[in-house]
Amino acid sequence: MHYLCSRFQKKGGDDTMLIIPVKDGENIDRALKRFKRKFDKTGTMRQLRDRQHFTKPSVERRAQIQKAEYIQHLRDAEDI
Repeated sequence: MHYLCSRFQKKGGDDTMLIIPVKDGENIDRALKRFKRKFDKTGTMRQLRDRQHFTKPSVERRAQIQKAEYIQHLRDAEDI
């Protein structure tokens, strides 16, 4: 049995390692797909993109409110 591993940092700053066991005879593409899915769930890339620039809390809050209003508008239009 082989392993697919990757090391990354969590929000708290501690290192974490993803370990994907690859069974003998298993297709490497399938193992990579499992690895990518697990990596996406950690949210590491999303966190890196968010940290590239500073966004004021008031701007973030305004964006959340606009998004909520948009979704509510879609739901209201769906009911009609």
